[in-house]
Amino acid sequence: MNISDINTNNHIKGKIRHIHTRDVISEVELDTSAGIITSIITTSSLKSLGLVVGQEAVAVVKTTQFALA
Repeated sequence: MNISDINTNNHIKGKIRHIHTRDVISEVELDTSAGIITSIITTSSLKSLGLVVGQEAVAVVKTTQFALA
């Protein structure tokens, strides 16, 4: 599946502004027009995707519900 196969309402383009790498999981901060989005991914996925600070990336929203309080 390519990113172009995903509905445009479900993804937000941005630029990686910070990566905090740990042994098993990593936090990736994406600076987007909607604000900062932080994603938690496995460190092995981070490496296999070749993500680096300054690179353009896309946040894909996979949920069907948001709760606000």
